[in-house]
Amino acid sequence: MSFSQHTQFCNDLFNYTRRKSSEVNIGTTPLGGKNPIQVQSMTNTDTNNIEASVEQTIKMIESGAKYVRLTAQGIKEAESLKFIKAELLKKGYHTPLVADIHFNPKAASIAAKYVDKVRINPGNFVDKRADFKSQEYNEAQYREDLEKIREAFIPFLTICKEFNTAIRIGTNHGSLSDRIMTKYGDTPQGMVESTLEFLRICKEQNFMDVAISIKSSNTVMMVKTVRLLIVEMEKENMNFPLHLGVTEAGEGEDGRIKSAVGTGALLNDGIGDTIRISLTENPEIESPVGKKLVDYVLEKENHTLIAPLKNTNINLLDFYKRNTCMVQNIGRKKVPVVISDLSHEKFLTADLPEQAGYVLNQDNFEWEKGKLAADFIYVNGYDPIFADYPKDLKLIVDQECWQQTDQFTDKSYPLFQSKAFMRLNPLAFCCDIHFVECSYSDLTDEFIANVNANKKVVLICKSNHKNAFAEQRAFALRLIEANCDAPIIFKRYFPEVHLEDLQIKASADLGALFFDGFGNGISIKNDGKLNPKDVLSTAFGILQAARVRTSKTEFVSCPGCGRTLFKLQDVVAQVKREFAHLTHLKIGVMGCIVNGPGEMGDVDYGYVGAGPGKVWLYKGHEVVRKNIASDKAIEELKEIIKNNGDWINDNKE
Repeated sequence: MSFSQHTQFCNDLFNYTRRKSSEVNIGTTPLGGKNPIQVQSMTNTDTNNIEASVEQTIKMIESGAKYVRLTAQGIKEAESLKFIKAELLKKGYHTPLVADIHFNPKAASIAAKYVDKVRINPGNFVDKRADFKSQEYNEAQYREDLEKIREAFIPFLTICKEFNTAIRIGTNHGSLSDRIMTKYGDTPQGMVESTLEFLRICKEQNFMDVAISIKSSNTVMMVKTVRLLIVEMEKENMNFPLHLGVTEAGEGEDGRIKSAVGTGALLNDGIGDTIRISLTENPEIESPVGKKLVDYVLEKENHTLIAPLKNTNINLLDFYKRNTCMVQNIGRKKVPVVISDLSHEKFLTADLPEQAGYVLNQDNFEWEKGKLAADFIYVNGYDPIFADYPKDLKLIVDQECWQQTDQFTDKSYPLFQSKAFMRLNPLAFCCDIHFVECSYSDLTDEFIANVNANKKVVLICKSNHKNAFAEQRAFALRLIEANCDAPIIFKRYFPEVHLEDLQIKASADLGALFFDGFGNGISIKNDGKLNPKDVLSTAFGILQAARVRTSKTEFVSCPGCGRTLFKLQDVVAQVKREFAHLTHLKIGVMGCIVNGPGEMGDVDYGYVGAGPGKVWLYKGHEVVRKNIASDKAIEELKEIIKNNGDWINDNKE
């Protein structure tokens, strides 16, 4: 795909421009077109409990939700929406309501009479959801199934037209149908085709009040699929608005970082008309987090333009993997490194290793690398206390100080600013790595020639641009254009004083660069306004969310809804306590399996609600134990993991 084709879904590689989408009428709050990017959320109450649903909806509206979604798994729940809507109107709340439907076209048709929008899932609206068993579909069977979709979907659209109800075609990675899986496999192409089948019918029936979502707990799959969908829609003259979100993002730090990495990557490309941040927390917490993300990205509007490249033959649709040379442990196929920037410290104290993720062994008082220990620490200048630090601690110091530091450790490396790099002879510094801090404007032909002549160079790419994400992307693409294979560390300064703000902003910008395959390392500078260990944890979290480096157990958990029949937040907390030391695993906790066993396919083990007090346990997307009492499920899951040879004893055992 050429650069010009890439602009179909990205508008411009280096300059923020929001994608032009059609406008959809959704109650009092239209979506798409020139309307603001809206935030939304979903209740986790039983929809049949009118009072609780109304109360929670009001909390969500007052926290900033512009649309509120409620589950309607059956006809009774769909009928309850009528009373919820009436009660909200009586109290003066006109925020559009959305019904969430799976498996039940009849419930969708009833809900369409009462709410402002109905979400249906192409994977289970009519089709049989994939059971991951081998099955063959010939062309006649494939067309027969498509006709069944038409027979169920067109009458539903007729009702939506009558009641002025919008719809969302909400495709989930975990609930693709047998038919789609057989033809396309578990691929972005399959998710896109599943969506397009329904969109083509909407277009044929002249029903245009349609929004789309394509979601996954796998951020790479989500971003890649949405980008592909936009390209394919434009081929068919479709420009429906997009709802963005990462499913089962989790809670706390993990949930915020994972959501901001996936959703932020698309927002930064001008993609998205509404977002939901799915957190395993109280629903009213989601919208403020989403609003922060949207506001941050929109700050980039009307920024100073970034000069384009000469080469227009650049492909980002398939996540361009930039090939680099190897400089010690940086580059090529090595996982990205993390640099802890502690240069703000005026006086280097004995606990500096702890700030960089090292743990002091209380038995022998020796420093040991923690699971989230930085690979390098940038400390600016020389200090004799270096001699007391761990022997394997790798230090970066300004080049003026390097010779002094080198007397005390053979694990110190000089940092050159771009002008000094051009003026001095870095090869006179006898060490394995020459770090060079520079920006996009430094990448002249002469500068790149000097970099190419020194195979010890690792570039630290910084940016103070209003759209620093785009400028750092341009930096990487300029090196590709010039056939320069030096590794890149992406460095950003965030002056935030609230950790959540740092997590959202850093994740949205830096995560996207790793999606595109451009980064060999990350460094976040904060000047000590936040705890350095929290800043470091954010850096590791971004790499994990972008799926380029795993440093801790990945917990995939849904936010819960009216289908959830247990205290999801309590279970997630307990699962984290029991399994946090299994850093090589992904473990899912789902309130139900409505999003499909495919969501279990992206984790190693899963805990899924199956009924009141009952749990199903999964290995991948395969159920291995059914109807386990919830009070015994954690121990049973532990036994399953042990029996499969994936258990590692933690320090407590």
